[in-house]
Amino acid sequence: MTVNREIHLASRPDGWPTPENFRLVSTSVPTAGDGQLVVRNVVMSVDPYMRGRMNDVKSYVPPFRLDAPLDGGAIGEVVQSRAEGYAPGDLVLHGLGWREYALLDAGSARRVDPALAPVNAYLSVLGMTGLTAYAGLLEVAGMRAGETVFVSAAAGAVGSLVGQIAKLRGAARVVGSAGSPAKVERLRALGFDVAFDYHDGPVRDQLRAAAPNGIDVYFDNVGADHLEAAIAALRPHGRAAICGMIAHYNATEPPPAPRNLALVIGKQLTLRGFLVNSYGHLREQFVEEASGWLREGRLHQDETVVDGIENAPAAFLGLLRGENLGKMLVRL
Repeated sequence: MTVNREIHLASRPDGWPTPENFRLVSTSVPTAGDGQLVVRNVVMSVDPYMRGRMNDVKSYVPPFRLDAPLDGGAIGEVVQSRAEGYAPGDLVLHGLGWREYALLDAGSARRVDPALAPVNAYLSVLGMTGLTAYAGLLEVAGMRAGETVFVSAAAGAVGSLVGQIAKLRGAARVVGSAGSPAKVERLRALGFDVAFDYHDGPVRDQLRAAAPNGIDVYFDNVGADHLEAAIAALRPHGRAAICGMIAHYNATEPPPAPRNLALVIGKQLTLRGFLVNSYGHLREQFVEEASGWLREGRLHQDETVVDGIENAPAAFLGLLRGENLGKMLVRL
C-alpha cells in the first residue's frame, strides 16, 4: 500500500460536533527513519475527552490542530522497523490513531501480546480505560469494602468497569445510571445491584429510591444533574472521583447544576478530579489484578465496533450521543 488515509479536523465545533468538522484526507504512507517504526493501525479508540481537544483552549492536553490528523490510542502492526527490538509483524500500542498508517518513534510504542489477551483489550479493559476505572475508584475515591457506590454513565467503557471492580472489591451495593432500558438490563447482568434509566425521572429521585440509606462513593462521568443528585445522596465524609462531565462537553451555556454545593461543607465531602496519567504507578498492580479477573470470567468489557477509518467521525459522534455499549472502537 502506498496511500494512507487520515481523519483531519476541518473546523472547530460550536456546541455539538457535526460530520462537517472532519475531513478524510489521503496522504502517502510514511517511511521510517533511524529509531522509528511504521505501523498499520488495526484498531483505534474514540473517547469522550477528545471532544475537549477539538476546542482551541488551554487544557491538560494540547488541542487538536486544524487541517491535521487527530490522534488517540491505537493498536498497530509494525510494517517497517528501523528500531532495535522491533520487527515487522509485532503489534504495538501507541497514540497515533485516526489514520491507517502511523510513523512512530520506537520509544512511544509499547509491544502487546495477543496471546495474553485479545488486542482490543489493550485499548479497553487492560488499557487506559481499565486503569481509569481502577485508579479512580480505589485510589482517588478510596472505596472500601462494605460501602455503597453510585456510577453515572455506567454502561460506558469506564463506568461498566467501575461497577464491576466495586463488586469484586467488596462493595455492599452498586448503583448505576444509563440512558436506555437495554443498557439498564446490561448493567444488571454485569452485577450492578440496581440500575436506572435517567430518562425515567429526576436523577435525584431515582438515586434516592435506589440507595435509600445514601451512598459513600460517587464515580462521576456526567456532571450536571448526576453530580447534584450524588451530592445530595452522599453520606458524611463521602467521596466523589470526578472522571468526566460529558453533560457539559457540548454545552454552549453553563449548566445550572449542581446547585447544592454548599452541602459539601456540612457533610465534609471530598470531590476530587483526576487524570489517569497521574496514576501510572498503579499500572502493574492493575494489570495483574484485572487480568486475573478476566481469566476467571469475573470481569467483562462490552465493545461497540465500527468498521473503516472513514467511519471514525460517525463512531465518535455516536459515542457523544450515547449510542455505544461499553468501549467504542474503530476497526481499520
